[in-house]
Amino acid sequence: MIQAVDRPWGNVMRSSKMALSILNSVLGLLIMVLILFVTLKAGAAAYALGYRIFTEPAVDKEPGKDVTVRLRKGMSPSELGSLLEEKGLVDNGTLFSIQLRLSSFDDKLKSGSYTLNTSQTAEEMIQILAGEETEEAEE
Repeated sequence: MIQAVDRPWGNVMRSSKMALSILNSVLGLLIMVLILFVTLKAGAAAYALGYRIFTEPAVDKEPGKDVTVRLRKGMSPSELGSLLEEKGLVDNGTLFSIQLRLSSFDDKLKSGSYTLNTSQTAEEMIQILAGEETEEAEE
């Protein structure tokens, strides 16, 4: 009569395959959670930037401080943003340059000397620099 031989390696192989399958599932789940977390963080950062672009408050409250700036012909939005940040008129020059590019005044800025105030918003400054409320503007 033939007796069944106990195969201990068969159980070990099945256990190993099951452990690898469980590990694979857990790793897949962790990767999905990580992707979701990164997506949510990126979305929150994009929302915060978009919110700041359209609602950035003035640097100071009224009455603020008058500052004279000179807008040179051909000055890029980045250069202008850096100048305004340097003069204390905006908190973030890069944000101002984005606001300018998104405005309807992007290509309407006029060179000249302007008196801006730290209590003005970026939108108000852009309108002034575009000649909507010019002061000593040079053609």
